[in-house]
Amino acid sequence: MSDEDANGDGDADDTPTVQLGDGREVAGAPIARVAARLTWPQTKSDILEKFGDTEIRTPDGPESLATILESVDITYFDRRQTFVAAVRDVVGREPVATE
Repeated sequence: MSDEDANGDGDADDTPTVQLGDGREVAGAPIARVAARLTWPQTKSDILEKFGDTEIRTPDGPESLATILESVDITYFDRRQTFVAAVRDVVGREPVATE
């Protein structure tokens, strides 16, 4: 028995969709998503090579990770938390603006 036949009518398109949030988009990627895509430890140069052009969400709008890391003095991040904390020290911890 297939998944489509499980509900008896054979039409999976009748499933209601659920809207998450209020529909406003936020520009840029969360720093946690970038950090989760890396294995740790990482050097600053490796992070820039892999994700330097990625736009990160900040309270002032999206900003490239390369620009943010220019202000970070650390060149070796031993843990994900160290990296995230360093980025947040630069961009701040305020809420991110929506469109």
